Amino acid sequence: MSDALKHECGIAMIRLLKPLEFYKEKYGSAFYGVNKMYLMMEKQHNRGQDGAGFASIKLDTKPGERYISRVRSVQQQPIQDIFAQINDRINKELEVHPEYKDDVAAQKKNIPYIGEVLLGHVRYGTFGKNSVESVHPFLRQNNWMHRNLIMAGNFNMTNVKELFGNLIELGQHPKEYTDTITIMEKIGHFLDDAVSKIYKDLKKEGYNKQNASPQIAERLKVGKILRRAAKNWDGGYAMAGLIGHGDAFVLRDPAGIRPAYYYKDDEIVVVASERPVIQTVFNVDFNDVKELDPGHAIITKKSGKVAIKKILEPLERKSCSFERVYFSRGSDAEIYQERKTLGKLLMPKVLEAINNDTKNTVFSYIPNTAETSFFGMIETADAFINKTKTAAILNGQRSLSAEKVTEILSERARIEKIAIKDVKLRTFITEDSSRDDLVAHVYDVTYGVIKPTDNLVIIDDSIVRGTTLKMSILKMLDRLNPKKIIVVSSAPQIRYPDCYGIDMANLESLVAFRATLELLKEAGKYDIVKEVYEKCLTQTDLDDKLVKNFVKEIYDPFTDEEISDKIADLLSHESIKAEVKIIFQSVENLHKACPEHLGDWYFTGDYPTVGGNRVVNRAFINFYEGNKERAY
Repeated sequence: MSDALKHECGIAMIRLLKPLEFYKEKYGSAFYGVNKMYLMMEKQHNRGQDGAGFASIKLDTKPGERYISRVRSVQQQPIQDIFAQINDRINKELEVHPEYKDDVAAQKKNIPYIGEVLLGHVRYGTFGKNSVESVHPFLRQNNWMHRNLIMAGNFNMTNVKELFGNLIELGQHPKEYTDTITIMEKIGHFLDDAVSKIYKDLKKEGYNKQNASPQIAERLKVGKILRRAAKNWDGGYAMAGLIGHGDAFVLRDPAGIRPAYYYKDDEIVVVASERPVIQTVFNVDFNDVKELDPGHAIITKKSGKVAIKKILEPLERKSCSFERVYFSRGSDAEIYQERKTLGKLLMPKVLEAINNDTKNTVFSYIPNTAETSFFGMIETADAFINKTKTAAILNGQRSLSAEKVTEILSERARIEKIAIKDVKLRTFITEDSSRDDLVAHVYDVTYGVIKPTDNLVIIDDSIVRGTTLKMSILKMLDRLNPKKIIVVSSAPQIRYPDCYGIDMANLESLVAFRATLELLKEAGKYDIVKEVYEKCLTQTDLDDKLVKNFVKEIYDPFTDEEISDKIADLLSHESIKAEVKIIFQSVENLHKACPEHLGDWYFTGDYPTVGGNRVVNRAFINFYEGNKERAY
């Protein structure tokens, strides 16, 4: 995407179901789990490159032996950094103790990070926070093995204030006002409560404290703990957790907003944010990797028993469509086809914009993720050209010469690689405040392939803020002297902020919102802005269930095309000579392309949870009052 839009994170969890000796014998190493975790995290680096973390738990250790290991990093290449640290530590231990080499029991006892339960996490820094303390997994420590809790998640809660207040009502004193700490402490509270109740029952049955420990592990009902903890959560999440004695879980939100996939056999249980990661790392078939149902948790007990439990009543399924358009890896079989379809569905509007003149049109894309949608667009362009070829030949009947037939048949869509991303420059651009000076040089262009009579059609994943288009891409494309520049977005206009894990926190940064404000001014209807503000103010103390999204009224006076044309005006610098047009995907076509992933609140304002309307309400109030705070 031309705009630097960030997704918060990705998760990876591995539970080895056999003793470590099994993996040593079958795969040649007791470090099998660690190696696989490295691959799973590396193949999800698209979901976060600002920080990474890893944690492991060893099962059935003796008192006094360390059974939890954790390492986190915010270095420039954090995944490589944490596994370099892990490898260095392992190699040093083996150098000092060569007798450990073929002794798996000794390795497990003495070398950190080797364990049967492993959790990994990658993230982008959000809210300006990217210290190592903000990196998952988080650890809640206790001398009771069963009360240790390790957590990592791909999530954002809309009601952190309420959840924070709940903890205070429980008598806690949380050390931070963040959703991660709040969620972990909420689960931790009910974990402590469950362990205490089980111990009281065991004491009545005659168990002493030491003998009670394995019984607690067996009797602990993780599903019940999650039901109690998650009762009031509002947000999008795939939440992973490890309990000190070895139980593990991943819980997905009831609307299925954030993704989670799993695979299990008699050797392993694996969970990740993306399906192709599991397919590739474990060499398994597409159909063997299952999607975790919304509102459900996959729970693996210390015993190795695996169960899928319904924790929360599923809501209408609204899995994030932005995952499909941009964030997830395009190697997923379904996502690849969906992105191609997005490109195909845009072609009728493109043909209209170029008056069906494919001979004088060059097609290209913004690298690299828009490439798949570009393939779909070109397939449709070729189908259109083939129809014109057929008509030309049939209309010529038998009077066409061989040369003329050859000329007709040789016509095809003109494809060129126009925009080229300078990766080295891109790595330095991490925040909006530092982007402006460098953004104009993020892309370069290919010279010598565009004629002054040509239209230039270039497809992007989505246009969010439009900063890079205005400051870099359109100016650079105009240097090629095309007659017309048509920028095509495979996603619809982004009109509303996200509050479930994608870093779009305010309204005024969205170019569709800014364009609509300009249209209101031009039409003499700017008083609507004040009316919407006053409606939002009246809702600030309402229960979330009663809050409505009145911000929709800002867009109501105008058609999609009118807003698109105004966006083109806003993003076209006065120095640009070519005519500029911007075409967005329709919401209807987005649903056609991604029929199982209907989370479209960025485009429609139809938030999947009640907290979403409160967030957009607050975002508009912040905009109107000039308040730069985040809406959640």
